[in-house]
Amino acid sequence: MKKVITAILIIFFGASSCDNGFEELNENPNAVRELDPGSKFSNVILRSAGDGFENLRANLIYSSTMIQHMSATGGIWAGDKYLYNAEWSGAWFQRGYNDMVKIIEDIIFQLETDPENRYSEEMLAIARIQRVFIYHRITDLYGDIPYSEAGKGFIDKNFRPVYDPQSEIYADMLNELAEATAALGTGESQFGEADILFGGNQEKWKRFGNSLMLRLGLRLIKVDPAASQQWVQRAIDGGVMQSNDDIAFVEHKDGPDGINRNGNGQGFNEDEGIRLSDTFINALAGDPRLRIYAALPNDDEDRETSGSNDPALQRGLPNGLDATTVLGIPGGDDLNNFSEPNRNLITGQDAPYFFQSYAEVEFMLAEADIRWGIAGGDPATHYEAGIRAAMRQMDMYDIEDESITDMEIANFLTANPFDAANGLEQVNTQYWIVTFLNDIESFANWRRTGFPVLTPVNYPGNDSNGQIPRRLRYFEREQTTNPQNYQAVIARQGPDRFTTRVWWDVN
Repeated sequence: MKKVITAILIIFFGASSCDNGFEELNENPNAVRELDPGSKFSNVILRSAGDGFENLRANLIYSSTMIQHMSATGGIWAGDKYLYNAEWSGAWFQRGYNDMVKIIEDIIFQLETDPENRYSEEMLAIARIQRVFIYHRITDLYGDIPYSEAGKGFIDKNFRPVYDPQSEIYADMLNELAEATAALGTGESQFGEADILFGGNQEKWKRFGNSLMLRLGLRLIKVDPAASQQWVQRAIDGGVMQSNDDIAFVEHKDGPDGINRNGNGQGFNEDEGIRLSDTFINALAGDPRLRIYAALPNDDEDRETSGSNDPALQRGLPNGLDATTVLGIPGGDDLNNFSEPNRNLITGQDAPYFFQSYAEVEFMLAEADIRWGIAGGDPATHYEAGIRAAMRQMDMYDIEDESITDMEIANFLTANPFDAANGLEQVNTQYWIVTFLNDIESFANWRRTGFPVLTPVNYPGNDSNGQIPRRLRYFEREQTTNPQNYQAVIARQGPDRFTTRVWWDVN
């Protein structure tokens, strides 16, 4: 099992794009570089999962409600109605650079420039893969972002980095993955147990790197189909995840306070008004995962312990309602009439946080076969493998006797066989389901594919003309702390609005 350090050394690393007043904290860069890279790597993996601040805001309040996994009537849940809240929208940008980018850039610089050559090649390769993971979530949320000059306050005193075009960022991230995976061998890396993702296992990192390449390669499908196919083929040839043993996830602990705890769990514990969207509940009708994802409504004893697969017993809350308009639907006078996430099973502070799963990989391989026939030529086999993996993935939660049985999986596949006529919609709808709680990824893949087909809401005063947003708006402080580069990116990419599409999300 993966080990999570129980105490994190909190360090202010070099300033980045969104720093404000960090120049005074960069007096002695050598003191930071003398720290062991292993402890810093443990730190950055935990921080890549995010804590309650950015997960509540970017992953839950915005992404999960826009993508209709969740819904809420309260005004704090701005994404449910496409309303703009500057702090919420910019949270992942703010914390991404301050808590993730600065650390990984410092680690890579240390590994590349160590005068005594104490660190192995595979340590650098692993750090480069983690670096891609960090940046790809930021750029997928916001579009053009600081990249080539980001996180280098300690290194070159650059506190005002330029925003790079997403097209260039993606080209570099894919090349980074190609080079990093090629540099990995077998056996345990020098990171050892400090690698709390894979325990230093180079082969698992290689499969993770290639699986990220598969994810990023498919992101190009609308903007460069030929390049998309080439990168997908390269990822497959390099070797992607083979089973649930390869899942990239952080095993969190319920304490001590802070980053050791699951950020989604921290976020849910801060607010009691969130419910599962009726879109999500309806999509799970007859799916054994429903009883694990959802707590039964109107049952105080069972709200946190068990659910039901029966859609007649589970009820989702429609998106786009407020405290007044919800009264117009049956049962709307009491939110307890609607199913909430099963907090005891999947949203606890000790729940695992998934970076990428084997089930996601199998659904992407199914898509590769549907489009090009390059993943073995049989999308049905990958679809079925993805379903089995997604069901078995539930065992990674503390579900005890709630485990999904082999018979339930077989019955689901019998009732829901692969449908070649609607293959892309089917596999990407399953991708949407399995990325529940990894909603930054759900949001990105929905924009890439358009599946599942979602009906937007048109709440008065929304910031996207009644359409599901295509990106989040930048951390607002960038307008004053990095004004020249902020204005330049607006001129190039388009207005800093929810409706401006990122590079790979063309019409």
